[in-house]
Amino acid sequence: MAEASDTMGILYQNLIDAGCSEELIETCMGLAKANQWNRILPLLSKQRIHLLDSVHDGQKQIDCLDFLVYRINKKHS
Repeated sequence: MAEASDTMGILYQNLIDAGCSEELIETCMGLAKANQWNRILPLLSKQRIHLLDSVHDGQKQIDCLDFLVYRINKKHS
């Protein structure tokens, strides 16, 4: 685990925890080392959108299962 004062270590760990690809992690780390933090923000925004899309897809699947359970219970109860 990175020390609280280790900005690069914290960034690296957070990128991993956020599910970023190795390619995205390498890009962000390179930009951070070049002190180009403003160029990292759009990349993180894209990752956030990707994760949110995954959440929405999962919610749709849960809704389908809930409906299926409801229909089975209604028909066979």
